[in-house]
Amino acid sequence: MSTYDTLRHFADSWMLLVLVLVFLGVIVWAFRPGSRKDQDEAATAIFRNEDSPAPDAPRDAADATEKEAKQ
Repeated sequence: MSTYDTLRHFADSWMLLVLVLVFLGVIVWAFRPGSRKDQDEAATAIFRNEDSPAPDAPRDAADATEKEAKQ
């Protein structure tokens, strides 16, 4: 039996089972009772700074000197 036939047999049998189980695991994980907060946060993340721009990130000394050198 060639390598191709062996891998094809494995993909047709056990890999199909593995992929179905992974799919079902992802579905169960996404709809678990504790995920509501995470999903609501992800859904509204783009609206966090809708009224005003995000605050400036703190700059360290290396950033400041690098920007000054470029100017």
